[in-house]
Amino acid sequence: MAATPNRQFKNICVLSRFNYGKHKEFVEAAINLGRSIAERKLHLVYGGGNRGLPKLVSEAAFIRGSQVLGIIPRALKPLTDSPTGEELVVSGMQGRITEMLNHADTFIFLPGDLATL
Repeated sequence: MAATPNRQFKNICVLSRFNYGKHKEFVEAAINLGRSIAERKLHLVYGGGNRGLPKLVSEAAFIRGSQVLGIIPRALKPLTDSPTGEELVVSGMQGRITEMLNHADTFIFLPGDLATL
């Protein structure tokens, strides 16, 4: 078997639609993930909303100096507060998926519902 080159990931997309509620362990894990992304000098791509676990990841990464890009459909834009980091507004959900694929080297899926998939 031929050796594969060691690929370095720079842009990580975090996906989840999980409303964490009483699950403190998920909150802690999301914040730790954001910290780890920043410590490794990686960039974060996320869905651009201001709720759920991805928002916690984005805040933790941004506060520690990571570049953060939120990708949000135009229809959801009025429902969100100011973005964490940069924001890319796209026409719809398909555009959001396309841009996430274009901007990310790899994906991390946190707990969520079927919409996360």
